[in-house]
Amino acid sequence: MRLIYLVITFSLVISCKKSGFNTKGKTVFRYNESSGITSLDPAFASNQANIWACNQIFNGLVSLNDSLIPEPCIAKSWTISDDGKLYTFNLKNDVHFHPDKSLKANRKVVAEDFVFSFNRLIDPKIASPGSWIFNFIEKDTIKNILNVKAENDSTLTIRLKESFPPFLGLLSSVYCSVVPHEAIEKYGKDFRKKPIGTGPFLFFNWYERSALIFHKNDNYFERDSKGLRLPYLDAIMVSFIPDKQSAFLEFLKGKLDLISGLDASYKDDLLNKNGSVKTKYKDKFKVLTSSYLNTEYLGFALDLNNETKNNPLSNLKIRQAINYAFDRKKMIRYLRNNMATPGTSGFVPIGSPGFSQSSTTYGYNYNPEKAKQLLKEAGFPNGEGLPTITMSTTNSYQDLCEYIQGQLGEAGIKVKVEVNQAAQHRQMVSKHQLSWFRGSWIADYADPENYLSLFYSKNKSPNGPNYTHFESTLFDSEYEAAMRIQNDSLRSIKYHQLDSIVMSDAPIVVLYYDKVLRLHQNNVNGLGINGMNLLTLKRVKKDN
Repeated sequence: MRLIYLVITFSLVISCKKSGFNTKGKTVFRYNESSGITSLDPAFASNQANIWACNQIFNGLVSLNDSLIPEPCIAKSWTISDDGKLYTFNLKNDVHFHPDKSLKANRKVVAEDFVFSFNRLIDPKIASPGSWIFNFIEKDTIKNILNVKAENDSTLTIRLKESFPPFLGLLSSVYCSVVPHEAIEKYGKDFRKKPIGTGPFLFFNWYERSALIFHKNDNYFERDSKGLRLPYLDAIMVSFIPDKQSAFLEFLKGKLDLISGLDASYKDDLLNKNGSVKTKYKDKFKVLTSSYLNTEYLGFALDLNNETKNNPLSNLKIRQAINYAFDRKKMIRYLRNNMATPGTSGFVPIGSPGFSQSSTTYGYNYNPEKAKQLLKEAGFPNGEGLPTITMSTTNSYQDLCEYIQGQLGEAGIKVKVEVNQAAQHRQMVSKHQLSWFRGSWIADYADPENYLSLFYSKNKSPNGPNYTHFESTLFDSEYEAAMRIQNDSLRSIKYHQLDSIVMSDAPIVVLYYDKVLRLHQNNVNGLGINGMNLLTLKRVKKDN
């Protein structure tokens, strides 16, 4: 392990020298991406590593603040028609693309650039994983283009097929960043490593196995409350140390400014079982935590094929018994060091703008006596006659599933844990081939609808995210009604009703709501934290 660590550190130093980047006297923010980065083209920002990098060099019409509320970015204002279908954006006139030989000097962003950027994402030749976002926009089927129009240089209109209140949140996605057509035409597929955006940082150099470097954009359009131009940092340097424990050691030495997430390799060294930081690390760095819009769950397949249609999980009382039969609080304390919130509420997670503590009235708490009573009512007293049920998971969650297996066994529910390769597991879940599976849902956008869409019958997999194939006429009608409500408070009431329907029918077992954990050096200020684990560095300051 030490040899690998030394080689990684040495190669990082060498790459920084080769890049020609002199850090002397500069404020440089350093973080690590253990999984690497595959593209700096926002059209392919499909994972956290790519999103974090692209978020520094690109902008869209709107952005999310740390409360996950859309706020102006390149768009200075907007209006929405009474029917919720027509969005009109008024653009700022002082936004310029980064300088590049493919562009004219001081190339200003105009409305037509968004028309180009959005239509690029639906081009099958591009094959962007973010193209689904634009399924909500009305389309000219003859010309095969979106109903996105540049009324003039500073006015953009977007017409939706139907009212979709979370649309502004969708537009905050990095996928929706503006890109210059000249650079796309010049670089083609090489745009992934020659990105030209409008963001607070400029691309400088990328050694794909060693380091990625961004420089400050001296002409960035956003300013702070005192009128000072952002960003404050001179540069960002991303390393690619694959071993997370080695990266943690680099952080402890002060060679990295940020560590995000909790890895098993250092979990117990860093945290006590109650989630507090161990005494030996007190005051050595700052710790930030926040609710994370990620619900971890177990899903039941509700319309199984003929080979498995006799699965006892089709019985509602058995599904409810499983929900009551294990202690989530104990599970989180001992297996996740309290870096999560037990899933005793609905499917919509804590931290979502529409979450309400009232949702605890329709969740499931640990109640083994209730579980046994439900088994008896289902015709299986103490589990007698109940066949063994297979729970499918991946290696990363094997400990959780074996814990649940043990507690369900005490209630008389016999469970076999089947461990699959992650890619195979995802494919089998999508194809509805597993009767009981572990799943995660990380928000694509900060609205409860994103979670509730998993239970809309028209979204059944493999063409949608309804992996349980849950179907309820009541749920569908209320879901469609919610999409017609423009008032956020009134729509939240409808969301709670929908979540209650889901929990009552128990197509899933909510395990926990995740948390974001960030460790950063004491000389870093203004980092912030949010429920989507977005990394925004334009307001970060670092003392030398």
